[in-house]
Amino acid sequence: MHATSAQDALKHYQQALLRDPKDLETQLNCGNLCIELQRFEEAAGYFRRLVRVLKVNQYVHNALCFCLESLGNQTQNIGQFIMAAACFEEALSYQPVNAVYWYNLGNAQRDLGKPQAALHSFKQSITFNPNDADAHNNLGNIQRELGQLDKAIASYEKALQLKPNLHHALAHLVHQRQHICDWVGNNNIALIKQINALRELVKNEPSAQISPFAFLSMPNTTPQEQLQCASNYANSAFKHLIELREKLNFQHNKAAKTKLNIGYLSADFRLHPLAFLITELIENHDKSQFETFAYSYGADDKTPARKRLVAAFDHFHDIRLLNDADAAIKIYADQIDILVDLTGYTQSSRTGLVALKPAPISINWLGYPGTMGSINIGSIDTAELASEPLFDYIIADQWIAPNAADYSEQLIYLPYYQPNNSMRPVGKTTPKPEYALPENTFVFCCFNQSFKITADIFAAWMEILRAIPNGVLWLLDCNQWAKANLLQAAKLAGIDNNKLIFAPRTSNADHMARHIHADLFLDTLPYNAHTTASDALYMGLPLLTCMGDTFASRVAASLLLRADLPELVTDNLLDYQEKAIDLANNPQKLSLINNKIKRQLTQVNLFKPTHFMQQLTIEYHKIWKNYLNSV
Repeated sequence: MHATSAQDALKHYQQALLRDPKDLETQLNCGNLCIELQRFEEAAGYFRRLVRVLKVNQYVHNALCFCLESLGNQTQNIGQFIMAAACFEEALSYQPVNAVYWYNLGNAQRDLGKPQAALHSFKQSITFNPNDADAHNNLGNIQRELGQLDKAIASYEKALQLKPNLHHALAHLVHQRQHICDWVGNNNIALIKQINALRELVKNEPSAQISPFAFLSMPNTTPQEQLQCASNYANSAFKHLIELREKLNFQHNKAAKTKLNIGYLSADFRLHPLAFLITELIENHDKSQFETFAYSYGADDKTPARKRLVAAFDHFHDIRLLNDADAAIKIYADQIDILVDLTGYTQSSRTGLVALKPAPISINWLGYPGTMGSINIGSIDTAELASEPLFDYIIADQWIAPNAADYSEQLIYLPYYQPNNSMRPVGKTTPKPEYALPENTFVFCCFNQSFKITADIFAAWMEILRAIPNGVLWLLDCNQWAKANLLQAAKLAGIDNNKLIFAPRTSNADHMARHIHADLFLDTLPYNAHTTASDALYMGLPLLTCMGDTFASRVAASLLLRADLPELVTDNLLDYQEKAIDLANNPQKLSLINNKIKRQLTQVNLFKPTHFMQQLTIEYHKIWKNYLNSV
């Protein structure tokens, strides 16, 4: 039926219901017409009333469940996730063995931060449909978030067994294998084969949803492949928002302003590494030149870090309960001139807001170390689709991003990429043995997450330990499987397991304090230390890096070169290995570097947010001027 005819018919039946509210056939017609008009909430109301009377009528039950499913699938924010969960729970009260409803309920519960409930729902879905690859994949996602990495890997493998072309499951599988360092022995051959398969998918199957963040840490991925991966993902995730953007039709006036409104978008305004990088930066915005707005969509963890960030901004808005359209309308109403996304393609991202263009200028910075890619626009009937960058700019520096062709965004070059608070909390240092570190040893350390440790970098570390008899390697204890695999890899390399020492997770202050017992930080490749590199330098600990070709592989070098420490930057693993051995064998040379770090940190501006803000202020005004002068 034509929409206008359906609307007219619905009005007719609604008038009839006013005369006889108990007429079941009229209620049924109203419900069906509401479904036809996609007014699912109204339709559900009619069918709920019918179900109370027609208790065994399967059509009425199915129609109500269909309405609830349609409502439940319209999810963009926490408020709608709550509604979705309620809809699927109600549907399951009528169809308790419906695998699809259990699956969708699990998705809503996951989005609501209820992993245990989601775990149960996905398991129920699999019970009623054991051959649903997507259910196994999503079960794996929940198991991963609950720290059950071995079970997550098994779930991803099962999903791929059922559906070999479920490409995002392969990306999840590879990333979790990296988290548990599952590259020991022949396993590395299989892992590299899987990574190469993903690289081929990125190049040849644009519809494959490969996580850009996971892709960053995979060995041998190139800057151009990472750009393609990001663009593929942007098209899959945000292409549908182009129609909404056109409907919202935000109009941005070009007018000179003495005071710019700067919006910062993030899930991580809380006790998080981001807070140690940006809090003082936000506090140091010149109030005469900028008005700052936070758009937060992460949970309030009630910590002092959160409270300080709330106080740092001129305006702090929690947008968790707003869908993308309403959040974009809010940003637009605040007349934001420059919108800075501090999350990117990391967990809980709501980068889709940027695709709606609620601000005339958008910047990708800090949360995601790479380009965000471009979105295809225009009619699919055209021979060649036009594309536009998802973001206008990316903040970097000359060392991190030397090649503009690797980025969809225009590059904003600052003297250095990473801001830092001038002060980090440092706890009380306890004696070396309390950290399980033997006395009279040379302590190499790496406090990066385990997914950054590759077979090649670990092999270099083993050669370093072989050359330094009193050397030990101090690693972050990320998970039990990584620890076991790293110990096995050391054993296979002929290195005694007592040379590997694992540091448990602790408070940030205590973590900072234990740096004093390390002698040399050994960086990872292709995903460097980022905040962990700043931590080490803040504590005066020399950090040796191997610089690659990608953004994520050049961040540590950026910090070191800014601090005038080129002697700690290498560009191949052989030089990296030899440099580490040389420094461990020459305490006087290492002592000179230690002293240089302490001296340089007082002279350069790595931990001076006031200086960083001065540079950022110049760039903000420059890009605003460019915008005003653009056609």
